[in-house]
Amino acid sequence: GSNVLRMSSGIQIKKKTAAQKSKICSPESKSKPSDKLNPKTIDPFRAYSQPPSAFSATYARGGIPCRLVHGSVNHKLQWECPPETVPFDPLLLTLAEGLRETKHPYTFVSKEGFKELLLVEGAAEKAVPLLPRLVPVLKTVLAHADDEVFGRGLDAIVQLSAVVGPSLNDHLKLLLTNLLKRLMDKKYREKVTVALQKLEHNGGKVS
Repeated sequence: GSNVLRMSSGIQIKKKTAAQKSKICSPESKSKPSDKLNPKTIDPFRAYSQPPSAFSATYARGGIPCRLVHGSVNHKLQWECPPETVPFDPLLLTLAEGLRETKHPYTFVSKEGFKELLLVEGAAEKAVPLLPRLVPVLKTVLAHADDEVFGRGLDAIVQLSAVVGPSLNDHLKLLLTNLLKRLMDKKYREKVTVALQKLEHNGGKVS
């Protein structure tokens, strides 16, 4: 009978490793089911205070799987799990939302996170289906009054176009108004011109 035992325990061990391999990193799964059941009480004074942004709220509850690591010279991002195992939906969208942040560490985490997520293998296949939702988010970043926020949005769009190439062309119309508006601003003329050249290079001719 000891043979049978050994076989069945062997099967269990095999199953376990397969399950570990297929595990996708999802930081959101930490939240308890009870969290969903308790609607947050509505704060009547909330309207007057600056509501927390979606990004800072997600960051606060551990929904962004990367953290800022303070270095003596450079800050860098530390991922809780390899970025290639992180689902682009919703993280890429959340990071794009975060580009509108003006507070540290959100500014750094969203900018670096967006960049590093687009560097993973297979980023193009993962990013292209999200473009219809991603581009409107980036449009609001470009429309932001803060110059640094606009700069981060501009960089993000150039990075995105380098990854998805011509797939971005259909969506560029949404962004061009905001880009052309800044093109009139001496301070941004050069930066926007360079960005437009890169977009044209990555996507073929932009009409």
